[in-house]
Amino acid sequence: MPTLRLFATVRVAAGTGKASIDGNSVAEVLENATDEFGDEFAQLIPICRIWVNGTSADVDTIVGADDEVALLPPVSGG
Repeated sequence: MPTLRLFATVRVAAGTGKASIDGNSVAEVLENATDEFGDEFAQLIPICRIWVNGTSADVDTIVGADDEVALLPPVSGG
C-alpha cells in the first residue's frame, strides 16, 4: 500500500503526517485519503504540489505498494 506523507496545513487537517492509503494512482490515493480524512483535507489538495518518491508528479501518476506520495502545500517564511 502506498505511503502518503503530509506536511504543514494538510498534516494538520488530516491529524497525521504519514498514513498507508490504498490506490493504484495518485488520484486513487487522494480519493481514499479524502474518505479517511474528510472535507477540510479535501479542500487543501488543489493547492498542494504532489511528489512521488521525491519527483514532481500529478494525479495521473501510477503508484505501487512501495511508493511514497507526498502532498506539500505552499508555505511562506521569512
